[in-house]
Amino acid sequence: MAADLQVVAVHLHSHRIPMTVQVMVRQSDGGDVSLDACAAFSGPLGEALESANLLESPYVLEVSSPGIAEELTSDRDFTSFRGFPVAVTLDDGQGGEQIREGLLLERDALEVRLNVRGRTLRLNRASVAHVRLVSPRDGP
Repeated sequence: MAADLQVVAVHLHSHRIPMTVQVMVRQSDGGDVSLDACAAFSGPLGEALESANLLESPYVLEVSSPGIAEELTSDRDFTSFRGFPVAVTLDDGQGGEQIREGLLLERDALEVRLNVRGRTLRLNRASVAHVRLVSPRDGP
């Protein structure tokens, strides 16, 4: 069962005590990830981390599904969530970030395009750090 899972994100939360290693997985076929699948993946992953001695401090391993509020990463994600509200985090080139929100139109090799109040906003793909699904805003 764990062989059908694909790792989509790994986050190291070093500010927590103990540190948390969060691993997001999804089914290779796009289906839902069950708790049993996460548990089946967690055991071998934990053993591999321990035997590799990658982390010197105590840590907690969390394996879960990214769910709907997570980052879009694959071409399939960008196609599946076309028209959904997203927040795009942009690297401003000076060590800072900007966040732009709108409805996802598409992503190609050069740009991520959003619909912002009926206008197309073109964002340079090279400056895009993250694209995350967000809840729709209430009101105009």
